[in-house]
Amino acid sequence: MKDNMFSLEGKVALVTGAAYGIGFAIAEALAEAGAKIAFNCRKEEHLAAALKAYAEKGIEAKGYLADVTDEEQIASLLSAIERELGGVDILVNNAGVIKRVPMHEMSAAEFREVVDVDLVAPFLLSKAVIPAMIARGGGKIINICSMMSELGRETVSAYASAKGGLKMLTKNIAAEYGKYNIQCNGIGPGYIATPQTAPLRQKQPDGSPHPFDSFIVSKTPAERWGVPGDLKGPAVFLASKASDFVNGHILYVDGGILAYIGKQPQ
Repeated sequence: MKDNMFSLEGKVALVTGAAYGIGFAIAEALAEAGAKIAFNCRKEEHLAAALKAYAEKGIEAKGYLADVTDEEQIASLLSAIERELGGVDILVNNAGVIKRVPMHEMSAAEFREVVDVDLVAPFLLSKAVIPAMIARGGGKIINICSMMSELGRETVSAYASAKGGLKMLTKNIAAEYGKYNIQCNGIGPGYIATPQTAPLRQKQPDGSPHPFDSFIVSKTPAERWGVPGDLKGPAVFLASKASDFVNGHILYVDGGILAYIGKQPQ
């Protein structure tokens, strides 16, 4: 049998915040490629629901309660994964938050909370797994960035700042640790249809599309929202040896929105 460069057999993947949505889809894809899956949640009820969802998919995922902004909890999390599954070969920094508040109304505490989860946590987790990856001869780190790594938009100053920083952290990890056969890349999802974005896609009382729904479809050459499954192939590619000479790259999975100036007004 020919060697499958996309196989993740024998690999251990930690996908943070993978209880649902994009993180769940990525974890599912990595499991389908053969990886053993670990994920974290901050709340017991989310953990229980996620474990049930993985079981229904036939995935033997290990779930842990851990706050990835806390170095001590990260150390405990990685120790537990090492004990139960083995060392982390693939780290997907997916956990994230967004607060939609006009910048002049946002408190410093709110700004710091977003930056802590979306930027500091990936730094802490990457820092924690890199020494063992070096010792094992390599590893994969995938940071879930955003189109807001490139663009600004109303009410998302903290999120855009954090995701822009995450893009540069991705590049810097690649620059600093590429010589150890560690590849660090990012995935930048476009607008993805998840339970969190469902209110933005609901029909209006008169049956017309939500204005934001119409806006996104008009700005996307694919003329649709993405779905979590659209992230599966890119995630497996960046987690596998198929991407061994891809480093410091942000793969935007956005239906072409970043390449498009938009339709000419009629």
